[in-house]
Amino acid sequence: MLLSSVPEHVAETVLTGARLRSFDRGATIFLQGEKATAIYIVAEGWVKLYRIAPNGAEAVVGVFTKGRSFGEAVAFRHATYPVAAEAVTDCSLIRIEADSLLRQIRESPEVAISILSATFVHLNSLVVQLEALKAQTGAQRIAEFLLELAPCPAGACEVTLPYDKVLIAGRLGMKPESLSRAFAKLRDYGVTVRQAVATIDDVGVLRDFAAQDPAGAWAR
Repeated sequence: MLLSSVPEHVAETVLTGARLRSFDRGATIFLQGEKATAIYIVAEGWVKLYRIAPNGAEAVVGVFTKGRSFGEAVAFRHATYPVAAEAVTDCSLIRIEADSLLRQIRESPEVAISILSATFVHLNSLVVQLEALKAQTGAQRIAEFLLELAPCPAGACEVTLPYDKVLIAGRLGMKPESLSRAFAKLRDYGVTVRQAVATIDDVGVLRDFAAQDPAGAWAR
């Protein structure tokens, strides 16, 4: 979380001026190119960040849930949002005005350190996504996605897909039809999907598959 590493009294001061805002599923939080004046923390639900390319295609940059923050870097520069944000589910967001947070930074350097940490998390997440696109098959990317959501460290497990398959495909850099083929391939590794629930026969087997050399994963 954005303020997880600051002293409790500092976090309370920052949040005193914050507002809790609710958004219905599908609601726009901000638009690409809109002036950035605030930072958001997800309190409940899921939010997607995406860009619209010149040809009109949508590219999903990230999907965030409880505790994740977004908008930090551009809001402090009073720049424009390079992405748009949309509520994937009904959600609640904590909105912190950038000017208010800047005042807190001047008074408490711990806030600046916390923001740098949050920015590093975003960067690291993008690096991981890029690595997955370059070094994993589509089925392996889905396996990693399911493992991130799996509540069980080993054995059989059920995972509730948090949002629709079209968004999952966008999040993983795939087309919806490629996602369907990749899910079908995962049946060989004990994964079955019925509506919004994925059943994993053995988490360890799926983890081994996700870690395979892609050449081997393609060959099977």
